[in-house]
Amino acid sequence: MIKIGTKELRYPIVQGGMGIGISLGNLAGAVAKAGGAGTISAAQIGFKDPEFVKNPIACNLKAMETQWQKAREIAPNGIIGFNIMVAMNHYEDYVRQAAKLGADFIVSGAGLPVDLPAYVSDENENPVVEEAAAKKRISLIPIFSSQKAAKVLLKYWSNKYGRTADAVVIEGPKAGGHLGFQENRLESMAKEDYKSYEAEIGKILETIREYEEHFRRKIPVILGGGISGKQEADHAFSIGADAIQVATRFVTTVECDADPAYKDAYLHAEKSDIVFTKSPVGMPGRAIRNSFLKQIEAGVKILPKKCLGCLKKCNPKEIPYCITEALIHAAKGEVEEGLLFCGADAWRAEKIQTVPEVFRDLLGEAIEDRILP
Repeated sequence: MIKIGTKELRYPIVQGGMGIGISLGNLAGAVAKAGGAGTISAAQIGFKDPEFVKNPIACNLKAMETQWQKAREIAPNGIIGFNIMVAMNHYEDYVRQAAKLGADFIVSGAGLPVDLPAYVSDENENPVVEEAAAKKRISLIPIFSSQKAAKVLLKYWSNKYGRTADAVVIEGPKAGGHLGFQENRLESMAKEDYKSYEAEIGKILETIREYEEHFRRKIPVILGGGISGKQEADHAFSIGADAIQVATRFVTTVECDADPAYKDAYLHAEKSDIVFTKSPVGMPGRAIRNSFLKQIEAGVKILPKKCLGCLKKCNPKEIPYCITEALIHAAKGEVEEGLLFCGADAWRAEKIQTVPEVFRDLLGEAIEDRILP
């Protein structure tokens, strides 16, 4: 059994966080209820609030609570957490809110979450007993794409905080959204069908094993990126993964929080529509080519209507477009005006399924019939 903190996953599936508004309480709750780990994306989560433009931080923190409660109602005993990007402004505020709400875990990428432990370190001050504190502690799960990043972060956490990761996500080049690779590296790996990346996974695993020995505890490895069926899942387990991170496959589910038009865009996408694009975050990303992306590719600059100060390294005068506005358009179903992040295999989606059906597709006979509707 794979553990996230003190809780055991019934099935080794972690749903990847998808913002803005794609993986909220409904999807996360459904995945947790089915026996996996459900992830709510905190990225501009309060975008539907009428006061969002005036006070985005307050609306986001409020929506985190609302979506957390929704997920918890669906899966009272399930494993539910948040994906919080390091690149976000007010990162510490979102982390502390997740800990305050009682989330089981935080997955954090789009940068190295070097001080993540500090932001949850006071959540268990003056515990009555040590055991009770351990049960409350939120699990911290960093995302890596390279051994270098793994070495830097795990060494830093060990030296400064005397702790290590509770689990690790290794996110490969077939993942959706922001990618932890240089653009030229992504293109070369695509030509080689990504085979070269498996060697890097092996190196990351070596680093993780060193810290397992040092801390005398298991650090579950969650492998993500391009896991769209049982063949890919089986391969991930064969090369050392304890669990798989899956996001794109859950977009075209009944339970996904995305607008129906967003789901339809996946269903109608062709393989040639899946492209790399440079995000204002400063990282390459993968998305579905639509009218919006064609404009960006042509050099059209789309100025933000109002800067919401969502990203640390973002100058509204220099960026080609506002990623928050683009993702909100997509989340609202305005799919030709928005940014449609996706994984490499998004074009394979053929129909709307339920979360339990996706579990069965990924794990086959290992899934118990009782989770199916």
